[in-house]
Amino acid sequence: MPNLRKYIKSDLTFEQGPIRPPSEARSLLMRFTRNCPWNKCTFCPIYKGQKFLRRSVKEIKRDIDNISEIIDDIKCISLALGEGGRLTRDVLKIIWSQTSAYYYRTVALWLYYGEGNVFIQDANSLIMPTSDLVEVLRYLKEKIPGVRRITSYARSSTLSRKTLEEVKELKEAGLTRIHIGLESGSDNVLKFVKKGTTAAKHIDAGVKVREAGITLSEYVMPGLGGKRWWEEHALETARVLNEINPDFIRLRSLRIPPTAPLYQDFVSGRFEPLSDDEVVREIRLFIKSLEGITSTLTSDHIINLLEEVEGTFPQDKEKMLSVIDRYLNLPEREKLLYRLGRRGGTLRCLDDLKDPVLRDKLETALNDLSREAPEGIEQIIDELGNQYI
Repeated sequence: MPNLRKYIKSDLTFEQGPIRPPSEARSLLMRFTRNCPWNKCTFCPIYKGQKFLRRSVKEIKRDIDNISEIIDDIKCISLALGEGGRLTRDVLKIIWSQTSAYYYRTVALWLYYGEGNVFIQDANSLIMPTSDLVEVLRYLKEKIPGVRRITSYARSSTLSRKTLEEVKELKEAGLTRIHIGLESGSDNVLKFVKKGTTAAKHIDAGVKVREAGITLSEYVMPGLGGKRWWEEHALETARVLNEINPDFIRLRSLRIPPTAPLYQDFVSGRFEPLSDDEVVREIRLFIKSLEGITSTLTSDHIINLLEEVEGTFPQDKEKMLSVIDRYLNLPEREKLLYRLGRRGGTLRCLDDLKDPVLRDKLETALNDLSREAPEGIEQIIDELGNQYI
């Protein structure tokens, strides 16, 4: 095997942030800005205590240059291994055996998947001046020809300040998908959790993205209205999304870790969270109220109790409601068994309860808990759910 040290350069690095959407699992992560410029949402613990920083065009271009050079080096490694410059499984295995070569491993895995997706970090890189963002997007496409899709998080309040012409410029420069944390369409809920936007701005931003021809994912947070606003949260969120008709609606059920400011509202009694079953009923009302759209709804995160609630409107609406009704109509012990299995990472769908091996393990675990901590089962299930935050 050739000596890889002459191909792997320790000074070739590029900056990456801490999070991405699950749908961007195979994307190359590139950091254009650091942390979150708003950073006041009470349900979010991620960037608290960290200052927002804009990276310069020069810094971002340097990262792009480094990635381009890493790609060239990987091709040289492939040639040296007799693979003709192709990133085969054998080439990938050898590069991944270089434990100190993190950036080469990252780029090699991205190339191996061959999907060409890039995700721009952190929480709201569209806050960059449009001209700067257009410049680096074009540079990225120029220097890395294999890039097919470029996506980013964005805040509605930021997009509402940009003109439609600016958003179209971003589309023409290569931005193909935007992920917006809508969370709720209720102004009361948005104000309570300090989201820093309004239902009207959500609609303005979403419609603008769609008119520009950019794929739009809107994230909804079931449970965010708590007991006080659960119905308003469901109905108003549906109303806003009916106006936008996004490409994707992604459910991210509320969890409240102790590090989130909302936890203090929970402790003080200002916020009363819904139970799992109450969240499911809220989701049912939300889905039932979605009308006149062609969006695809997904529950693609393990924090959602019913992962199989997914489909495209209008044709799959009744199918999604039937999954919810099937769960709600289960006997109480069956629901408890499913929740224990789901929160423990054992079950992915209701039919998994029919697996005799899984069911036997869950029955044993539930019986043990009922005997040893009958008053603490709900707390244990809740703690199991929090492990995925």
